[in-house]
Amino acid sequence: MPQQGSRSGLLSAVAAYCLWGALPLYFIALAPAGAFEVVAWRILFSLVFCAVLILATRSWRRLFGILRQRRIVLTMGLAGALIYVNWQTYVYGALNGQVVEASLGYFINPIVTVFLGVFFLRERLRPAQWVAVVVSVIAVLVLAIGHGSVPWIALILAFSFGLYGYIKKLVGGSVDAVSGLTLETVWLMPVAIAQLIAVGVTGGLTIGTAGVGHALLLVGAGVITAVPLLLFAAAARRLPLTWMGFIQYFAPIIQFVVGVAVLHEAMPPERWLGFGLVWLALAILTVDMLVASTRGRRVVGAERRRSTRV
Repeated sequence: MPQQGSRSGLLSAVAAYCLWGALPLYFIALAPAGAFEVVAWRILFSLVFCAVLILATRSWRRLFGILRQRRIVLTMGLAGALIYVNWQTYVYGALNGQVVEASLGYFINPIVTVFLGVFFLRERLRPAQWVAVVVSVIAVLVLAIGHGSVPWIALILAFSFGLYGYIKKLVGGSVDAVSGLTLETVWLMPVAIAQLIAVGVTGGLTIGTAGVGHALLLVGAGVITAVPLLLFAAAARRLPLTWMGFIQYFAPIIQFVVGVAVLHEAMPPERWLGFGLVWLALAILTVDMLVASTRGRRVVGAERRRSTRV
């Protein structure tokens, strides 16, 4: 891998996850808009931004080619439904003092992804992966007992994004980042319009009543959605999977710091214990991933040496 490509990929990945990590502060700045209005504008302005990108890069032929594949279009509709659940839950959490719990959802997402691999792909887990899954389940139980309720925001975020990732893998490289987000937001456009009508009927629409700055921030919700996705796509093409595995923790770490240090959300002892168990599970999972990756490279290297002797 060229060094320049590695450097640009690393910068793109760090920028993407830092932007995702700082999203709660952006959504909080959108007050007095509620979660339904914020998500609706996020969908619509993401679609507008993607349309501008497609026109600017003259990549509409690629999009039209995808539109002729009915299976992919329907699959992207399912992906859109999952990301809608994810966005709505995330914005609700950010606007209701649940940023720390939202960060928990993205901390446990890699473990949920492992679980989904077992459930959907019948993958066999290594012993360390089973330990990580069990420890994470214990962590959720500790958090539920300590808080007096199940951390639904975290679980919905983790499973919706995990399933979203699984659906995206089904289409593989046949759909690029911009075309994918375009199709997802096209599917979600009727939902967004319905939400805006519902909010408007109840007198809660803020885009025309809270000033020009507020309106521009709502427009920016589309940009702040698409830009990290494009940076992530650029990074994924240039960086090894192990690097991406490490950098993915930037977003929940930043969210956690924002929730605790900036927004001063409560962190009683049982919550620290629950998060500590989650971090332990992630450490086990990460070490196992590194060991498996190293073994894989050794096996490939040994096979290449044998083939050269022959």
